Amino acid sequence: MSTSAPVSRASVGLRSERGPILLALMVATALVAMDATIVATTVHTIVGEIGGREQYPWLFSVYMLTAAVTTPVYAKLADTLGRKPVIIFGILLFMVASVLCGVAWNMPALIVGRALQGLGGGAIMPISITIMGDIYSLAERAVAQGYVASVWAVSSVLGPTLGGLFSEFGIWRGVFFVNIPLCLMAVIFLARNFHENFVRTRHRIDIAGALLLSSALTLILLGVLEGGVAWEWLSLPSIGSFVVGIALLIAFVLVERRAAEPVLPIWVFRRPIITTGFILNFALGGLLIGYTAFVPSYLEGSLGVSPLIAGLALATLTIGWPIASTVSGRFYLKIGFRSTILIGSGLVFATSLGIAALSPTPNAWAIAAVLFCTGLGLGLTAVPSLIAVQSSVGWEERGVATGTVMLSRSLGQAVGAGVLGAVATLVLTSLADDPTSPAAVTLSSSAVFVGSAVIALVMLIAAVVFPRGDATGSGLGDTRATPVVDAIVDAD
Repeated sequence: MSTSAPVSRASVGLRSERGPILLALMVATALVAMDATIVATTVHTIVGEIGGREQYPWLFSVYMLTAAVTTPVYAKLADTLGRKPVIIFGILLFMVASVLCGVAWNMPALIVGRALQGLGGGAIMPISITIMGDIYSLAERAVAQGYVASVWAVSSVLGPTLGGLFSEFGIWRGVFFVNIPLCLMAVIFLARNFHENFVRTRHRIDIAGALLLSSALTLILLGVLEGGVAWEWLSLPSIGSFVVGIALLIAFVLVERRAAEPVLPIWVFRRPIITTGFILNFALGGLLIGYTAFVPSYLEGSLGVSPLIAGLALATLTIGWPIASTVSGRFYLKIGFRSTILIGSGLVFATSLGIAALSPTPNAWAIAAVLFCTGLGLGLTAVPSLIAVQSSVGWEERGVATGTVMLSRSLGQAVGAGVLGAVATLVLTSLADDPTSPAAVTLSSSAVFVGSAVIALVMLIAAVVFPRGDATGSGLGDTRATPVVDAIVDAD
């Protein structure tokens, strides 16, 4: 099938023969998309009931950590064992972990549950995207992506709304139990309708590589997330986390060079499109956490607006993103991946300068408007860069390639949270007056947004050096649906 041939929604949408699979992937995506927003709006209620105010940031950090370190492992398993068993395992683990979170009796128990949710979440998103790359051609993905993007748009509104309702009625545990029917729905649709013509052969699982990579990333991310929070940056625990983590990372590279089936092959970073995609999405993750983590507190602390208003201002970013993602397919099919990514990254950089310029004189409506444009830029960058990487490899490498890009985004969020958080703390602690005053919050947030603009510049540079390909993706690799996947819906 030519990638330039017109594709109708009837051949790709929910009523097509692959519709049940697309619906399952949309439901699986909703699990991850709603997770952060629905939990964030119930934190105050959770702390009020089970305590642990000092520990609650780990509800988010531990999820981010476990999801990030397991993504490359799941990606490799998807290439060796098949997509179906890996994603179903991830969804079921996420469901069991949601039950454990729902019955948690104290904050440590809830944190353990969130860690297990991250272990499941590490499989859901990258394998979902990989399956889309398998069952849809490049042109079809441009249409199918609109359906998945709509999930993020709905989740950006539905998540905070459900979280607020559960908190209002004092039933915060419902934010975790609501995952159960969604998980069951996704598993049933995948089990019944997604069939892989996968030839099972004997594989040598790279256990040593998986353990070394997971341990290295855990220690490095732990040092980034806890530096300046649980311990000083130059303290023994901080230095030890980075030194041991880097040492394990070096050992991992040495092991992977000799492994028969490495969990994260070194060739990934020898291919320019994957390397630039990694750098671009790493910066994208850092920029995203810079706004999602600091914009609400900036508006609340500087202007005294309610959490609802601050949340709505941030929601404009998550609304603009899926809108642009929906139409991004039309762009990259006509002008190519690189040009589309350049437009998106350029818009992100321009709006990041706008937020940095506006931050000394806070205005919620102005920030919301600029963030909407930022979301448009992110939507024109994230999806095309990922699909370009997928289109550059064959089926047997697509899981690893997709997982590498998703890993870079998770790492960028973790590192961005640590670095930008350190910038904010440094500015606040250097002030002589009250660090909680509107002036102090404005000054520290302005420093964070300047740092975010620097990250956006890195994104733009990566977009400039992104490998060229023609309007149909030629020169990047296979752009067709992979025949190894038989995505036929059962007649019964």
